Amino acid sequence: MGRRLLGIVYDPRTTCMHVSRRLPFPILCLTLACSQGTAHEDTSVTGSSAETNGDGDGDPGDGDGDGDSDTTGVSDLPDRPMPELVDVDHEREFRAVWVATVYNINWPSNSGLDIGAAQAELIDIVETCEAINLNAIVFQVRPESDALYASQLEPWSRYLTGAQGGDPGWDPLSFLIEQAHARNIEVHGWINPYRAAASAAASLAQPHIALQQPAHAHVYNGGLWMDPGAIPVREHVVDVVIDIVDRYDIDGIHLDDYFYPYPDGSPYPDDLTWNQYLQDGGMLALADWRRDNVNDLVEELHDSIYAADPDVRFGIAPFGIYRPGIPEGIVGFDQYAQLYADPLLWFQQGWVDYLAPQLYWPTTYAQQDYEVLLDWWTQQNPSRYVFAGNYLSKLGTDADWTLDEMLLQVELSRLYSDQNSRGNVFFQVQPLLADTLGINAALYDEFYGQPALTPALAERLDQVVAPPQVALSGDSAMLDAAPGQRVRAWVVYAEEGGAWRVDQIVPVDPLGGDAVELGPGRWAITAAGWHNVESQGVVVEL
Repeated sequence: MGRRLLGIVYDPRTTCMHVSRRLPFPILCLTLACSQGTAHEDTSVTGSSAETNGDGDGDPGDGDGDGDSDTTGVSDLPDRPMPELVDVDHEREFRAVWVATVYNINWPSNSGLDIGAAQAELIDIVETCEAINLNAIVFQVRPESDALYASQLEPWSRYLTGAQGGDPGWDPLSFLIEQAHARNIEVHGWINPYRAAASAAASLAQPHIALQQPAHAHVYNGGLWMDPGAIPVREHVVDVVIDIVDRYDIDGIHLDDYFYPYPDGSPYPDDLTWNQYLQDGGMLALADWRRDNVNDLVEELHDSIYAADPDVRFGIAPFGIYRPGIPEGIVGFDQYAQLYADPLLWFQQGWVDYLAPQLYWPTTYAQQDYEVLLDWWTQQNPSRYVFAGNYLSKLGTDADWTLDEMLLQVELSRLYSDQNSRGNVFFQVQPLLADTLGINAALYDEFYGQPALTPALAERLDQVVAPPQVALSGDSAMLDAAPGQRVRAWVVYAEEGGAWRVDQIVPVDPLGGDAVELGPGRWAITAAGWHNVESQGVVVEL
């Protein structure tokens, strides 16, 4: 099909005719009124309400910096065609996998790999995820108070070069984000807040926190641990996280179940900070004080991340059992009493966008019943998400961990979607790389055949996203975001039998010039903000 002079560009700020610089022929530019309100409401025609004008600052305006609110709408163009908008959406799901770097579990396969080999391994991980429509990688960027990215606050990880502080000559996190985002896969930075070294015998390099705060670094259970009761330790963790959020297009920050270390039978050696707390008039019991230390970190991380970038998701993957006997009949490790972690409080207070409880038992274990635990976790906060953590690396290791068992766990996770069970995080990526027992095709065929965005951030559901600017050239749709909009992807829906089905999700090219090929039919194209809230769909018929 040849070029058509049918292309329409929706410019929310102006009403004009102009020649598009994207296409070698004139196209009509007309104003699109915000679908969430009329031009006479407190809604700018960028598609943002008075609370959300596209820059997230809460000030009313049109996004052009002059402080006024443009109210020119399509009603001013009675002789121009009215673009058709439709409400479309699809089932959101967090389809994620953990990529562990500690001990070189997943990546890099060995320390000291040359740049080309290390990058090839990351590309293999990303392409494996892309092939089965996973949409998030939870990448361990701070396994032991170090960095798998360029940092002025912490030394390079020894898992890259073999020696802590050794510069690998490139930035793995930046490279991964670039590769993943190009395939519509989010990257969440996984940090361990208090582990200073997985082995107490490991050599440390400046500016490692244990060298900066040696009085608060303790050998325990074979490793080196920073004291959660030390305020400088907490402040450092927050500084590290905000440094990542500020300098990288990271999609989320993620903590796992390591807070105070798993006990080895001996007392944790935090007498220095505990005694100081008592001398300062503290009244809490030791266990409550330790939990309070961890709570302070979680709350401060939530508040600091949200202040730095409210579109960055913050979540934690706690041990899968909150406390023995909760819910009734559950038996197991007590994280509340022994890790001093209170994920129920964090969840109920809204300090996390999601929890990913590590439900690392097969459904055949009555004392750690997967479905009973999942049901309980999902009932604790109806405004936050649960993404079940699944023990993928056990697949095929014994009779309890069959392919059918893993698929059943994903199916059960979906059955509780009305209680905000909205996805799964698989530990870890190696079975996908090896395609153990045919897991990749099974996940694709049973669950992940259609692409999906991750769920919109719970704290950003009130955002308004303007529809995309669309210009047609033959069978191609040229797409641009409305001015002032931070857009992650274009979601293309195909109409089938009177219903809309997601056909493809196209990552936004930061350099612009996005084009989507469309065949004959009726289509609707939305813009998805960085928070994954979608606009209305612009209807295109070919």
